[in-house]
Amino acid sequence: MEREKRYEDRNVSIGPFVLESGEELPSVELAYERVGPTEAPVILVCHALTGNQYTVGESEPGWWKGLIGHGKYVDTSEFQVITFNVLGGCNGSTGPLSINPETGHAYQSDFPFVTVRDIVHSQNKALQELGVHHLHAVIGGSLGGMQVLEWGILYPDWMDHLVPLAVTPSLSAYGIAYNSISRFAITKDPAWKGGYYNPDQPPTAGLATARMVGMISYRTDDMFQKKFGRNGNGRSGESHTEASYDVESYLHYQGNKLTHRFDANSYLYLLKAMDMHDIGRGRGDIARAAKQIQSNVLAISFKGDLIYPPRDLDSMFTLESLAKFYIVDTKFGHDGFLVEFDKWGPLIKEQLKETLKI
Repeated sequence: MEREKRYEDRNVSIGPFVLESGEELPSVELAYERVGPTEAPVILVCHALTGNQYTVGESEPGWWKGLIGHGKYVDTSEFQVITFNVLGGCNGSTGPLSINPETGHAYQSDFPFVTVRDIVHSQNKALQELGVHHLHAVIGGSLGGMQVLEWGILYPDWMDHLVPLAVTPSLSAYGIAYNSISRFAITKDPAWKGGYYNPDQPPTAGLATARMVGMISYRTDDMFQKKFGRNGNGRSGESHTEASYDVESYLHYQGNKLTHRFDANSYLYLLKAMDMHDIGRGRGDIARAAKQIQSNVLAISFKGDLIYPPRDLDSMFTLESLAKFYIVDTKFGHDGFLVEFDKWGPLIKEQLKETLKI
C-alpha cells in the first residue's frame, strides 16, 4: 500500500526560548516545510544564509529541487523532509521583522544576537513539537553545514547520518573578512538608520552591495572568466554608475534581486551567527568537539571554495572511522552545493541507504 503523502507549509510555536547569551525571547515560532510520506524516516535539511524553508517547494520549485523530490537523490517517496526557516530569518520564523510583545513593534535592531547553536536548539524544540524524536539524517551546506555539525555535537544520539557540505569546523579569518565588508556596506547605508529603518525605505543599496560581495566569494575566478570574460556592451568611460561589462550587470542583478526578498537586519544577524561559528568554542578545541559526534558522516567539500577550503573539513574527520570525505571537482567553488547534483547527489543517495529501515 502506498504511504499517505504530506505537504505542509506552516509555523510551529516553541514558546519562550533562552538564547546562549542568556537573553530570552518570550515567544518563538519557526516556519517550516514538510514533504513526504507521513510515517517515513525524517531528514532535516538546514538552509544557507539567504535560503528559506522551501527546499522542495510546491507552487514554486524549492532551492534544492535538483537534489530532493520524488524519484530524486533524496527521494520524497521514501523519506519525509523537513526544513525550518532559521531563527533570526525573515521568511516566517521569529526574527528582526517579528513583533516584540513588549513594545508592539517589530524588533528590528532590538532583536538579540543568535548563534548557530541557538538555531539548532530551536529546531530541536520545534521537531519535538511536530512529534519527531529521531532523524535519519541532517543535511545542509554553508550556514546549513554549520548547523549540521552543531546538530551532531549538541544532539549526538538524535540522528543516524550527518551530511555537512561546503563548510568548515570554524569560520576562517578570510570568511569573517568578507562578512565584515558586507556588514560595513549595510550599516553605512544612510537608510539603515541604526537598524530602525522604514520598511518602505530599507537600506537596499547596502544590502545589494553585501550580496554582490558574497557572490564574488561564492564562485571561482575560472567560473567568472568562463561565463563572462570581458564581454560587454562596448561602452566604457561614460559614467561611474554604468555597467559596461556583463559581469557587472550580473552582480547588479543579483544584488538588487535579493533586496526584494530579504531583510537587511536578518542578513546582519545571520552574518554574526556565521562569524561566531566554531565547534571548538567552549569544548576544548575542534578535535575534542568532533569526537562527540556519534553518527555516520558524509562530508563533502567543493574544489575552489574560497571561504570553506576542503582541507579544513577533511582534517576534522581524518581520524573518524564512521566518516567519509569527498571533494567535488567543480568550477563553481562554494556554490557547488547548489548545482551539478549528478556529481555528488549519488554519494548522498548511497549514504542514506545505510541503516535505512523502511
